[in-house]
Amino acid sequence: MKKLIMVMALIAMCGIGSAQSYTQKWNSMYQRTEYYDSYGRMVGYSKYNRLYDRTEYYNANWTLVKTESYNNLYDRTETKNSNGTVEQTRNYNTLYDREDIKDKYGNVIGYRKWNTLYDRYDVFNSYGTLVGYYKWSDLYDRWEYHEE
Repeated sequence: MKKLIMVMALIAMCGIGSAQSYTQKWNSMYQRTEYYDSYGRMVGYSKYNRLYDRTEYYNANWTLVKTESYNNLYDRTETKNSNGTVEQTRNYNTLYDREDIKDKYGNVIGYRKWNTLYDRYDVFNSYGTLVGYYKWSDLYDRWEYHEE
């Protein structure tokens, strides 16, 4: 579940499309998570690759966009582009009780924090401005992302 939430934060920070909200759904037939815009169009999907121990992200045309794997040495999750170059990293910041998202140079470009009042994950940019949030929908049994 934690890995699923981290995946959603990553997608929110990368901005797959221009719609105002995104939903994701597990497709048991293909064993993958599919991402949809607010119009119901599939914009991409992700699938776990056991051989390489990583999550792979594809666009709607089945083209590999990026990969995500955990780096035990640096205790962080690394996102690499389709060429294998590290584009961003995520790690837990115990001082601020949040997950920091950093670019390839180590600069904080955003963070994600649990909001107990609204029972959701808030996503912030590097300036501390709320840019969106993830909320679990019991009705549809899925996570939904809403941009501010």
